[in-house]
Amino acid sequence: MATEAPAHGGYRDILRAPHAARLLAGTLLGRLPSGVGPIAITLFVRDQGGSYTLAGGLIAAYGVATALGQPLLGRAVDLKGQPRVQLPAAVLSAVGMALLALTGIGNLPLAYAAVVLAGLFTPPLEGGLRALWPSVLGREDRVHRAYALDAVAQEVMFTAGPLLLTLLVSLWSPAAALLVINLLGVLGALSVVLSEPSRTWRSAPREAHWLGALRSPGLLALLGSFFFVGLALGSITVAAVAYADDLGTPAVYGWLMAALGLGALLGGVVYGARQWAGAPERRLRVLVLLLAVCYLPLALTPGPVAMTALSVLSGVFLAPVLACAFIVVDRHAPRGTVTEAFSWLVTTFGVGSALGSAVAGPAVELAGTATGFAVAGAGGLVALLVLVATGRVLGAPTGSDTPVTDARHAGGATAPAAVHGEKNTH
Repeated sequence: MATEAPAHGGYRDILRAPHAARLLAGTLLGRLPSGVGPIAITLFVRDQGGSYTLAGGLIAAYGVATALGQPLLGRAVDLKGQPRVQLPAAVLSAVGMALLALTGIGNLPLAYAAVVLAGLFTPPLEGGLRALWPSVLGREDRVHRAYALDAVAQEVMFTAGPLLLTLLVSLWSPAAALLVINLLGVLGALSVVLSEPSRTWRSAPREAHWLGALRSPGLLALLGSFFFVGLALGSITVAAVAYADDLGTPAVYGWLMAALGLGALLGGVVYGARQWAGAPERRLRVLVLLLAVCYLPLALTPGPVAMTALSVLSGVFLAPVLACAFIVVDRHAPRGTVTEAFSWLVTTFGVGSALGSAVAGPAVELAGTATGFAVAGAGGLVALLVLVATGRVLGAPTGSDTPVTDARHAGGATAPAAVHGEKNTH
């Protein structure tokens, strides 16, 4: 059941909260290097005379390193605080990309070492922001709406980021673009960690356990589902390239990706403008079902106009799925592991996306473009099956929403005890 959000509780209310706009903008800017990293590496390698195979290898190394680094850095944030981890990580990541930009691809071991350094130390700003929302916004309904705004903002970044990169390349060069993008990333991280909420945030006390956030069965169930959501999205990117090649019009690929992003943007805006009753775990199953159903028509591969419309439809439930998943992570993450838990979601989604791209390629070559899009629909359905099969586990949240009576929030407001198990210490 949904109700319209009151005017004072909309997105404007979120952005007017002290520190909120700065944290959101700083996080998006700080994530810019990772958001455009694969494209930037490809353009740089090609400009240096390297092959697409080399570009793919460097991107794979960067992606694997990022997947390994995110949960480790997320755990470090939970243990040490945000400024002591986020800013050094951002600087080291930028150093890695600067090393690649300045030394080129002549020395391949050095090039691979550079991208591994950049990926391994990609700061977990995404998980860090979601850990900060409760201390900045207080009320649970505002935090949930901020998660939706977060998902919408991602779509804006993934649209505007490549455009900015292209502009920098046209004005200077791919190497200069790498340097500028990563400098902006450091400035974004700096803006976040210098803010009062980031400086004063402390994780709730945590049980010492080598599994950290992964000791939560509910979180493991969610990660298992989101691996296949990522697989579905990754397969679409490859199948869309094949579709454009079939038409002999490469620009169609850009239109399809933009349409998918537009759909996600619209869906996220509508979803976040409403208050949703009931358990988010049940709502997530419905949203993933709708996401999978909207992926299936892509396999029809109609003409470009109809295909663009189907791409918009396929993106409509992506941002709502992400926003709802953020709430579920918050409910199932063990106390004191919230940043690590969100970072695991990022990692799992990214690994699934990479595998989806790897699966869709052979599927297209063996059985045609429609089969590549069918992989997306299959991935969405498997994601739903995982949620259904683990319904009992997901239905028993035992994570960071454990009541905390001494939580103090930015601006001196006292939030409801059930919002979050993390606290601000002044």
